[in-house]
Amino acid sequence: MAEAHQTRVQVAVEEMVQSLEKEHIRKMQGRMFKCSADCCERSTDSMSQVHHCIERCHTPLAQAQGLVTSELEKFQDRLSRCTMHCNDKAKDLFDSGAKEPAVRSLMERCVGSCVDDHVNLIPSMTRRLKESLDSIQQ
Repeated sequence: MAEAHQTRVQVAVEEMVQSLEKEHIRKMQGRMFKCSADCCERSTDSMSQVHHCIERCHTPLAQAQGLVTSELEKFQDRLSRCTMHCNDKAKDLFDSGAKEPAVRSLMERCVGSCVDDHVNLIPSMTRRLKESLDSIQQ
């Protein structure tokens, strides 16, 4: 993928991840640490009970991180499939005798279209992730 296109996608995804981290993940981390500290304050509990308590505190954050990771992997897979399709079209055009400038032009337009389409998906992906993060039991 051309560097400018790659940078565009990267910046858009990083902005999304930062907003999720500030608005959701960071709050979940705070709750996790407070919950874990409360577990450690339970002086009558056994070591095993405290350990299980701490694990329960970590579960929501682990679920949240898993959701975000899974969604980003799906996004990356879709973008990769789109750019692979562009590569195939470019190869077919080259194999049919087209000159390199025409192939480069096709590739640039095709990859640009993939990037546009996928950057436009980020707001709905963000909304979905925020709804999913809000639904995780604390």
